[in-house]
Amino acid sequence: MIRADLGQQLEAFVARLVETGRYTSQSEVLREGVRLIQDREVHIAALDASIARGIEQADAGQTKAAEEVFDRLERKYRDLSNAKA
Repeated sequence: MIRADLGQQLEAFVARLVETGRYTSQSEVLREGVRLIQDREVHIAALDASIARGIEQADAGQTKAAEEVFDRLERKYRDLSNAKA
């Protein structure tokens, strides 16, 4: 079993969540918090992998000039705007 000292402010917050019925127990609140952290870590790992791929592509010379990319995006969003009008 894990025990943690959350400090007064966080302990009071957890207690309020239980008292209001949002959660049925302190353990449920903490489990939910750890699940959220776990999800965030998965997203951060995916972002790190994406950044690493981008750096590898840049190092291999697989890039496009910024002007080319901006021109393409400008055309795309102009076309989208014109289609809605």
